[in-house]
Amino acid sequence: MVRRLNIACGVAHRPDLVLFDEPTVAVDPQSRNAILEGIRGLGREGSTVVYTSHYMEEVEQLCTRIMVMDSGRAVAVGTNAELKAMVGIGERVRVELDRADDAVLAAIRSLPHTERAELRGATLQVACAPGARGLGEVVEALALAGASYSRIYSESPTLNDVFLELTGAELRD
Repeated sequence: MVRRLNIACGVAHRPDLVLFDEPTVAVDPQSRNAILEGIRGLGREGSTVVYTSHYMEEVEQLCTRIMVMDSGRAVAVGTNAELKAMVGIGERVRVELDRADDAVLAAIRSLPHTERAELRGATLQVACAPGARGLGEVVEALALAGASYSRIYSESPTLNDVFLELTGAELRD
């Protein structure tokens, strides 16, 4: 509640420029949603919003231009789409097969846009090239191979994936 009050006091006069430094840290989900909607409203009303956060999903929702920083220096700047294209991460498809089979794996690996495919038990995991229509290709290949599955998931790359690709995934002090 104190955080929401601080934000309200800071924006009550409708400033042209607003700086937010991790405004949703340690708040409950309802407060988080209210804060994010308030920030969206400021942008819609014409304020320029500078938003810093470690929560990439918030950045992805709110920001039109994004700067990724690492150890105090800018490593990339662009729109969400530009940053995703910059690192070349494609769609990831996961299929829960009814029956795992080396022939199905071979069929998926032979697809032109498959970068990596592996079986983990009865779950097929496929990494597709950027820009490819991976899910469609995988579904077609499964049908041609006569494979049946119970579930299939498709995940587009996220800004979190971009951040980790640009800054490294290892834990730091």
